[in-house]
Amino acid sequence: MSDAPRVRVERRDAVGRLTITRPQKRNALDRQTAEELFVGLSTLEADPAVRVILVRGEGKDFCAGADLEALSAMLDAPSEVHREDAETLGRVFLAMRTIVKPIVGAVQGRALAGGCGLALACDLVLAHEDAKFGFPEVKVGFVPAMVMTLLRRSVGEKHAADLVLTGRVVGAEEGARLGLVSRILPGRTFEADVDRIVEEISQSPKTAMALTKWLFNKLDELSFADGIAAGIVTNVEARLTEDFREGVRGFVARNKGVK
Repeated sequence: MSDAPRVRVERRDAVGRLTITRPQKRNALDRQTAEELFVGLSTLEADPAVRVILVRGEGKDFCAGADLEALSAMLDAPSEVHREDAETLGRVFLAMRTIVKPIVGAVQGRALAGGCGLALACDLVLAHEDAKFGFPEVKVGFVPAMVMTLLRRSVGEKHAADLVLTGRVVGAEEGARLGLVSRILPGRTFEADVDRIVEEISQSPKTAMALTKWLFNKLDELSFADGIAAGIVTNVEARLTEDFREGVRGFVARNKGVK
């Protein structure tokens, strides 16, 4: 592996930023990049000043998926080597799911294959109006294996099957209709809009955001009745936080006497 960093980690006020810095490779994912993403996520998770994490790609594209040149160099490697390589990206997806700070993906250009999976692993996907999304793995004899878990949670079964079995690439508008995209942002104001949105998110009380994300993802594992029960527990837990107490007092004070 190269000694050159693949991922830049920085903090601006309450926003932690992870940027893949391989524009010459369309920010493709190799083992080193996945490992640096995991370390970066862990660093920002541990930073008490960070309230929201922004994931980006440097240059024209968000992430074009797996680095096929890196994969070609290990074609004859034993299966355990391939497993270790795959597990590095799997750890990133699991971390993004379990970190209770909101994670926002800002997608410009192409988000393909594992890169599309990286976007879907984010809690919110902010798409440039010209962004492209897709899972073209089948066209090169590969399988969108780990990312299917993310895809099936984001879109309906038939839409997911259409994307992974045809390998077709869709634009931002269709991506939003299917459920791949949270918001589409105009190209001329994309950068400013991304900064504004993550800044707004960072202003919300961190305990409320943490409990909201935890319960939102926990519901995947629960029946309807168990989900309501977990909601009751989380509701009470939220009421006992200082953030909630201050928020309620402030609301009442601001609206006192308002009819």
